Amino acid sequence: MSEGGEKLHKVLADHGLGSRREMERWITAGRVKVDGEPAQIGQRVSPEALIEVDGKAVRRRQQAEMTRVLVMNKAVGRICSRRDPEGRPTVFDDLPRLHSGRWVAVGRLDVQTSGLLLLTNDGRLANKLMHPSTGLDREYAVRVDGQLSEEDIDALKAGVLIDDVLCRFSDLQHYDGRGRNHWYHAVLLEGRNHEVRNLFAALDRAVSRLKRVRYGPVALPSHVREGRTAEMSAEDVKALCALVDVPYAAPPKQNRKAADGPKKRASMLLPYPKLGQRAAPEKTQ
Repeated sequence: MSEGGEKLHKVLADHGLGSRREMERWITAGRVKVDGEPAQIGQRVSPEALIEVDGKAVRRRQQAEMTRVLVMNKAVGRICSRRDPEGRPTVFDDLPRLHSGRWVAVGRLDVQTSGLLLLTNDGRLANKLMHPSTGLDREYAVRVDGQLSEEDIDALKAGVLIDDVLCRFSDLQHYDGRGRNHWYHAVLLEGRNHEVRNLFAALDRAVSRLKRVRYGPVALPSHVREGRTAEMSAEDVKALCALVDVPYAAPPKQNRKAADGPKKRASMLLPYPKLGQRAAPEKTQ
């Protein structure tokens, strides 16, 4: 086992094969070999090492391969896993083909949640966008049964214990509604599994619709219809990489004019504070 080099699961993730956690599962399952030998969790590999997944050599990512990001308006009923034993459609169906590597989803949305989902061919970028230490917030449009009182809103912003974990919205605003159906915009700093639904359930409020509308500086464009994807411009991808301090791989010189098409695309990024300048959440006693 090599003492130097990078961790194997990180190398595989950086090559766009999946998340770091998923790569560790592949290694444990015996799907990965390094220089002909079964790989081990925690193993480090040199740049010269031959890495194979399911018997096929992994082609090391070349700097000429541009960093790409897709913006999807996920439809209800689609899952974020690559395969489903029940045969349900997944978000990875019908994505643009890549010459090497594969698309990595930035986080997940459950099957009943729609809206903004980011996918990228750069595992480093996906990991940084997902990691709680990066500090990117997520905004959701939520339809609930009945209007919340000011006391309810204050309670959800102060925090609720769910499975011994303090969960809260960093912001919660009434948007529209009448009668039993009311829309709110809710903002989370991490977005744990089912956190939005669980927070409202803590007040005995059922969530009838849930849609993510923003992930950090990326807003869901109105022209991207449900179930469709749009590719982020090279300029936006470069700015996103700079925000989270991840190296950006520019398109090859001969492809730079084509990267944004004949007409420059409208930006999908909103003005966003530099990371580290956002106010830290209050500590609980």
